[in-house]
Amino acid sequence: MASSILKTKFSPEEYLVWEAAQEQRHEYICGEVFAMAGAEDRHVTVSGNMYIALRQHLRGTPCRAYIADVRVQVQASDAYFYPDVFVTCSAPDALDRLAKREPILIVEVLSPSTAAFDAGAKFAHYRQLESLQEYLLIDIGRRSADLFRKSPQGQWLLLPRTEGEVLQLASVDLEMPVSAVFDELEPESAPNATN
Repeated sequence: MASSILKTKFSPEEYLVWEAAQEQRHEYICGEVFAMAGAEDRHVTVSGNMYIALRQHLRGTPCRAYIADVRVQVQASDAYFYPDVFVTCSAPDALDRLAKREPILIVEVLSPSTAAFDAGAKFAHYRQLESLQEYLLIDIGRRSADLFRKSPQGQWLLLPRTEGEVLQLASVDLEMPVSAVFDELEPESAPNATN
């Protein structure tokens, strides 16, 4: 994660007012705001694949899938994040237009600049959400997914999956081939050369 972009500390209320006027998204941790970098097309494709699969599966239920521009508040650590994809089934979340507080599943698509933060400090924040049952980290380069599932005893178990295997999301009762996560994903290529 990049360093804080502003020297001034914000209260959560000030952050929400300030963020509403910004063109770029910013995450918030303990009074500091951090600009979100733009994503490459492969990241967006994978996020979209997960969102579409979840949205179609959850149709007609009280659960809702959200993508990229909806905030999750982690009250216990005074933070707001923008997960790539998440699901909440909470009635209070359905009524709040600014932030959701009770996700059951959070999905982050890893990029080189955020992978360590997503797997480490961000996951530590997310683990403070009592509602959270599963955390899915998707690695585009390896075409794999690391699913962390909370056990009834509160321990987080790692369930790694690769192409050719099935991803079982117990939090939303969805099974899907790992290959579907990477559907229509262009192969990695070198950056365009300039003339």
